[in-house]
Amino acid sequence: MKKTKRVFLIVLDSCGIGNAPDAKDFGDYGANTIKSISQSKEFNIDNLLSIGFSHIDGLSYLGDGALKSKVARLCEKSKGKDTTIGHWEIAGVVSEKPLPTFPNGFPESILKEFSDKTGRGVICNKTYSGTEVIKEYGEEHLKTGALIVYTSADSVFQIAAHESIVPPEKLYEYCRIARDILKGDFGVGRVIARPFEGEYPFKRTPRRHDFSIEPPKETMLDEFKSKGFDVIGVGKIHDIFAGKGLTEYVFTQNNADGMNKTTEYQNKDFKGLCFVNLVDFDMVYGHRRDVDGYAKALTEFDRWLGDFVGNMREDDALIITADHGCDPAFKGTDHTRECVPFILYGNSIEPENLGTIEGYDYISKIVKEILVKE
Repeated sequence: MKKTKRVFLIVLDSCGIGNAPDAKDFGDYGANTIKSISQSKEFNIDNLLSIGFSHIDGLSYLGDGALKSKVARLCEKSKGKDTTIGHWEIAGVVSEKPLPTFPNGFPESILKEFSDKTGRGVICNKTYSGTEVIKEYGEEHLKTGALIVYTSADSVFQIAAHESIVPPEKLYEYCRIARDILKGDFGVGRVIARPFEGEYPFKRTPRRHDFSIEPPKETMLDEFKSKGFDVIGVGKIHDIFAGKGLTEYVFTQNNADGMNKTTEYQNKDFKGLCFVNLVDFDMVYGHRRDVDGYAKALTEFDRWLGDFVGNMREDDALIITADHGCDPAFKGTDHTRECVPFILYGNSIEPENLGTIEGYDYISKIVKEILVKE
């Protein structure tokens, strides 16, 4: 395989393609994010199809398209279906044990220590949808100033607060306190700040911030940084890897902002990896079970993709993948255990259908293989 100087690795957060061999173990048999949204009138992915998306195992129902990339269906090795574990595996770290979850809420000892250190009470402490929890507990929070702490099927400790009561920077401080407390058996993957605003039924703001546990060992990001490559994170990448291995990063407000910032990096000179997460697919549409919204978001990405591909340099490579599923037509509001797409496109890439491959960590192996500094 020919070498390249810049790799753009774009994660379409939650854009699973179904068929995970162990989906039954996670209660997700039958989930298929792409198939569900493909039924929407808002679905149009001509640019993805033009480079080989429908050649991936299990996606022939999407229709014809040229094979201009290396493509594969990737099945996760790690024991989980969340953002943190998915991205770690993409970066070369397989998690043999799932991160801890708390379906019945967090122990009182944890909440007491958190309350003592923040000086605020805690309400809720249950598994909840993020939009429903502020409807249910938002008024009480406004009256008492107590923090809304909740979780989900993922390994998360989420803190919601109205920006008029707890400004975002103060909420981030509380999250850092929680991150310091939640270690060992209580070491959740992410502590998440969930600020909201307005009057009932309230509205979440874009100032969410994740505080992740550090990866258990070095990732490809650390390796590339140590070798003198540029390692750029766009969107949630800094949060997911707790800042480790990056030489530069930018946060994003939404998918559109993430795509714009990726274009800005495409127009700059750097040598290394630009690692991008587009979170709206998951956060705004998957968890909210909005099929048409999800389909429209992928269509918007596809439209942007046409321009991005047209502006790629001779020694650029583009990888498109996902970190798990979140089928908006499936039961519940949680992530779904699915395989993910893999597309590797560039002028120096020989088109090939690689079939089905075990391990998202195949991506890290490919990036290490093709990326050269000189």
